Amino acid sequence: MATDYSTLKKGGFMKQRQKDHFSLRLSVVGGQVNAEQLVAITEVAREFGHGYIHLTSRQGIEIPYIKLEDIDKVKDALAEGGAVPGVCGPRVRTITACQGSEVCPNGCIETEELARELNDRYFGRELPHKFKFGITGCQNNCLKAEENDVGIKGGVRVSWNKEKCINCGICVKQCREGAITLTDGIVSLETDKCNYCGRCAFACPTDAYETTVGYLISFGGLFGNKINKGELIVPFVEDKETLFAICDAALSFFKENAKPSERFKYTIDRVGREKLVEKIWEAYNKGEN
Repeated sequence: MATDYSTLKKGGFMKQRQKDHFSLRLSVVGGQVNAEQLVAITEVAREFGHGYIHLTSRQGIEIPYIKLEDIDKVKDALAEGGAVPGVCGPRVRTITACQGSEVCPNGCIETEELARELNDRYFGRELPHKFKFGITGCQNNCLKAEENDVGIKGGVRVSWNKEKCINCGICVKQCREGAITLTDGIVSLETDKCNYCGRCAFACPTDAYETTVGYLISFGGLFGNKINKGELIVPFVEDKETLFAICDAALSFFKENAKPSERFKYTIDRVGREKLVEKIWEAYNKGEN
């Protein structure tokens, strides 16, 4: 029987140069792999591979040199440790994420939980071409959100509370955008300069800033043969319901309009950015209401 390479690739087994050998891509959500999974992956790499793994640029783990005849054994061995194959081909890929506010002092959002939610909602969904989500917790942008088809960046909207302020000026020094000034005991915030980094609120010793956590969403990023920085369309999003509605709209636009093997950026260019903008704003307004 002929080998069905398409099905194998869909299940994370990528054909190598070597005949009947595959590099197995594992399912990793938000860069998190537990100790039990690591043990199973190590044992599989030793027994069925060449004793090593490859860490991909998108937080993935690949085990090279898996023989065709061992594929079922490999799946069973991984399953015992709670590790499962990932996906390749024209579908929603691994959801990448930094450690976010759970660990990082600069984090504005809890990224790991969001990565799991997006994974449960979209991972492996069939599309005309591959589609990538990336989540970064703050403006430091460790995960380079704008490189993704849809990038999600955590942020904090702030408002000054005069009653709690002691006029220490720390917030002015912390703001890298020059959005905050302190004059005669009054703090002024130029919202058009604010990038939602939250540094002012995090540094304030008296909690004189009220904060609202949310998301900045970019569309159409690419980082491969061609490079394109994803663009913002809607303003700061304050809740997950709206975020998911916008992500649904982006995927729907791509599925309805893309040609086979056409990335999201090129679909936008061909169909017209204004049509995507209309669909995204519709989702934004529906979520906000």
